[in-house]
Amino acid sequence: MNPARGRVFLWHTTQYHYIYACMKLSPKSKLPNLETSIFTVMSQMAVKEKAINLSQGFPDFGADPELLDLYREAIADGYNQYAPMGGIFSLREAISEKTAALYGAVYHPEKEITVTAGATQAIYTAIASVVYPGDEVIVFKPAYDCYEPSVVAQGGIPVVLQLKGPDFRIDWDALRHAINPKTRMIMLNSPHNPSGTLLKAKDLLRLQEILRDTDILVLSDEVYEHLVFDHNTHESVCKYQDLKERSFICASFGKTFHVTGWKMGYCLAPEVLMREFRKLHEFVVFAVNHPAQRAIASYLKNPAHYQSLGSFFQRKRDLFLHGIKGSRFRFTPSEGTYFQLLDYSEISKSPDLEYAKTLTVNHGVASIPISVFNVNRADHHQLRFCFAKTDETLKRATEILAAL
Repeated sequence: MNPARGRVFLWHTTQYHYIYACMKLSPKSKLPNLETSIFTVMSQMAVKEKAINLSQGFPDFGADPELLDLYREAIADGYNQYAPMGGIFSLREAISEKTAALYGAVYHPEKEITVTAGATQAIYTAIASVVYPGDEVIVFKPAYDCYEPSVVAQGGIPVVLQLKGPDFRIDWDALRHAINPKTRMIMLNSPHNPSGTLLKAKDLLRLQEILRDTDILVLSDEVYEHLVFDHNTHESVCKYQDLKERSFICASFGKTFHVTGWKMGYCLAPEVLMREFRKLHEFVVFAVNHPAQRAIASYLKNPAHYQSLGSFFQRKRDLFLHGIKGSRFRFTPSEGTYFQLLDYSEISKSPDLEYAKTLTVNHGVASIPISVFNVNRADHHQLRFCFAKTDETLKRATEILAAL
């Protein structure tokens, strides 16, 4: 036999058995209705069309050279093997000190803080550790797209409530009505992605009052805690004792220090909850990037590194909004995060997904349509733009947007 023909026959035979095996397996999906993420869709389109990518939430500028030097030093010093499962103590201690200084809340670095592979892992692990089949989890929409799939994967039932009005506020009557004996958890996000709005002190006090005589848990996504503008303050749930005692708080160093690719975050929770969290954390990732932990632990010794972030990103928000001043877009300035919503209803009546694609293909600026995050995909002709970009990028983008 010709050896080449033999190899072709073998390849086809192998492919046949592979396809046949896949047909026989046909595993039942835990997420049968999961669609491709809108972030993937729009980012791929931005690359294909060579558009300015203001869709996905990551900076197009580098991290502080001091932080990068600390990372290199940690590698050179030999911190390249597994870190402790919960994270190195010096980093957990720095997180504890930061939390106490900012919010007056005490977390034991050994028992109540775990370093995670980003905030998304922290969110998933928190949900997986306490949500059982049939449990209901209340999610306020629009919401980050990992929330509901993480609940469904555990057999939980997402109960979705739409945030109300142009300022995206919680409908407290709707929340009271949604709570029942099956309610296991409520998920919060402030500063809020995608709207850029903040929960105020009165909101947390109201929630605390509603939950006081229940055993309902809270998962608070606070990854943008340092990105707050216009003299507002971040109201962490840990400032409210009754909420603190029932809450997981998830945070992100990647978002904070412009190193999203490092996938570095952490979770805060009272010991009784953290004990369950770590049981799963150990088998999901076991340990997190060791040299990055060393670098961040040293970097946190100077609080100016995170205390200056609000003014840094507010200047970028203002540059973006100044660039579209006088345009046909309508907006309320973002209160936090590094996202800005724009209402394009005076420019086009197209559905937001269609208009986002048009804006990318025909005009070269990529954004995120908001309807995909709303209850029943309600379309209010809004797009989300990320302003965590260089001034040059923002000026090029706003010149295009202002001309529409």
